[in-house]
Amino acid sequence: MRSRRKFLFKSLAGLLGWLGAPALFAHEATHFASRKSPKKTRPLVIATWNHGLPANEVAWHTLQSGGTVVDAVEAGVRVPEADPDVRSVGYGGLPDRDGHVTLDASIMGPDGRAGAVCFLEHIMHPISVARKVMEETPHVMLAGEGALQFALAQGFPREDLLTEQARQAWEKWKKTSNYQPVINVENHDTIGMLALDERGDLAGACTTSGLAFKMRGRVGDSPIIGAGLYVDNAVGAAVATGLGEAVMRTLSSFVVVEAMRQGRTPQQACQEAIERIVAWHGGHKPEFQVGLLAVDKDGNWGAWAIHPGFTFAVATSTGNELKRSGAMFA
Repeated sequence: MRSRRKFLFKSLAGLLGWLGAPALFAHEATHFASRKSPKKTRPLVIATWNHGLPANEVAWHTLQSGGTVVDAVEAGVRVPEADPDVRSVGYGGLPDRDGHVTLDASIMGPDGRAGAVCFLEHIMHPISVARKVMEETPHVMLAGEGALQFALAQGFPREDLLTEQARQAWEKWKKTSNYQPVINVENHDTIGMLALDERGDLAGACTTSGLAFKMRGRVGDSPIIGAGLYVDNAVGAAVATGLGEAVMRTLSSFVVVEAMRQGRTPQQACQEAIERIVAWHGGHKPEFQVGLLAVDKDGNWGAWAIHPGFTFAVATSTGNELKRSGAMFA
């Protein structure tokens, strides 16, 4: 199987060539995200986890080559969707307990429209199907067989998404069938991305293969508008990653945006939303992870998590950097 490094170089070379723009070199140093928001900046792209770095590369160049913020977030998250070494998104994602790779995704633009798919099989790029739902149908979400039927009708190829590496992991799991999400381990970590252009327009995308070895039919927060992703072009945008059930119970992305509407900074809003999740679960240190990212209209951003270890990437005119979020429980 292709190594992760070779895949990323080839993927980025092809995508950046298509975009017709020079490469933006990522700074590999990881920086801690403080409680204080950084200086305002436009444009900006921010994405969850280490795979946010190559995703940001493509999203940034989409903006720089004249693409919209919706174009940017779609193009960006397609990178990990197609990477066989990313175990929690798209092709290469770990299957459910029956061996099926099922995908969830959502996208939302500055005009308030949104599209989503859930429990989708056999399609490598669910984010692009979600965009088609947004733009070509009167609906917000399509699910399961209906989502697949729509994708095929739109010309998306039907593919086998279970890689040999993922199949072996599933075979190993079946020996014990012990279901236990692990904090900061890629068996439940989406890629969520937010983009802000020079005019102040915002868009977001979220895509995942969901919890590894989940029950057949389980859907997480990623395709749920207001849970895994929310964009209000008058205020800001937010995206979530981690255990979807915890995010869905509290509509975390919506809570973050509403806190910004009430005057909180993106950083303050993320921290309040994490505190609400913990309070909802009894106020004690939970055995699961949730991380949140937020951006406001001016380019201020915030990041916060329940536990240490949540990383994210920020791309601006000065570069593309991997950062480490602060956490409620250090």
